[in-house]
Amino acid sequence: MSGALVQDATQDDLVDKGQQFYDRQLKAVLEPDHAGRFVAIEPDSGRYFLADTGIAALRAARAEVPGKLFYLVRIGHRAAYSIRNNQQPGAIGVGPERPLTHR
Repeated sequence: MSGALVQDATQDDLVDKGQQFYDRQLKAVLEPDHAGRFVAIEPDSGRYFLADTGIAALRAARAEVPGKLFYLVRIGHRAAYSIRNNQQPGAIGVGPERPLTHR
């Protein structure tokens, strides 16, 4: 198996485990009081790290659990970040909060 396929399988597994952990263990606990914040989840250990930005959540997670991959969630949102048209027709930007739009 090629390295790219192993990496894709690992990323898919991380996404599946991270989303399942969030849905089953964290969603009901975090959404009432932390909507809009970010949580970085290490699904194998069940450790998670809250912060006001995605970068801050990931930095805190990596400081505590170096060498692991994390699943990032924006609490109460469908995605941590989205691609949006923010300047002119045909321009694409990345930013929090706005849903993916296609023109």
